[in-house]
Amino acid sequence: MKKGKGIMTVTIGIICFVLTYVMFMQFKVIEETNITQIETMRESELTEKLASWKEKQEDVEKKLEETKRTLQEYRDKRASNQEATELLNKELLQAQTIAGLTDVKGDGVVITYTDYEDSEHDNGIECYQLQELVNELILAGAEAISINGQRITNLSDIININIDDEVFILVNKNRVTSPYTIKAIGDAQYLESALTLKTVGFVARHPNAKVEKQSNMVINKYTGTIKIKYAKDIVKEEK
Repeated sequence: MKKGKGIMTVTIGIICFVLTYVMFMQFKVIEETNITQIETMRESELTEKLASWKEKQEDVEKKLEETKRTLQEYRDKRASNQEATELLNKELLQAQTIAGLTDVKGDGVVITYTDYEDSEHDNGIECYQLQELVNELILAGAEAISINGQRITNLSDIININIDDEVFILVNKNRVTSPYTIKAIGDAQYLESALTLKTVGFVARHPNAKVEKQSNMVINKYTGTIKIKYAKDIVKEEK
């Protein structure tokens, strides 16, 4: 964008210089007319010469007005381009935020979810339980979510992996383990209420989950690679 502004500024400068030079030369021609020659001219010649000077002056004034209009058009276009660029940048930032591609900061809740330590729950937390928690946070209006520092996006995977009879969880293809720290930015009061509803809230159904409100917490951006293989841009296809 800065390069585009620089090119526009240089272009305007060149236009101004050329038109100013033309006007200067017009005036110079008028100034260099021999005064003695004027005194010896007949009335008809003077009238004709005066008409010629007047025509040249009007031409210079016309070019000056055209230059002013051109400069104003450049200014208007530059202002319009700036407004359009600001709007596009704002929309791009919003889209990146929704997609999880930017670091974000705000109020919300932190849920600490740990494996049970008693014999009645020897299987530990599984991926579907984390998926369930994420879905409930989204339904409650969470705008950004992370699990153990892994940003959750619409393309995130939360899966169980079994290797040599050991089961562990992958989030965005990264291993996460208990205790699980889930951050969610949104209306802190509403998020907490949704999770702690009697009998139906996530915390009520999972006593090993604790929730607390937190201010100005940071959720880092998604650091993986997003690849679109099958979805195509309709607008580009139509063109």
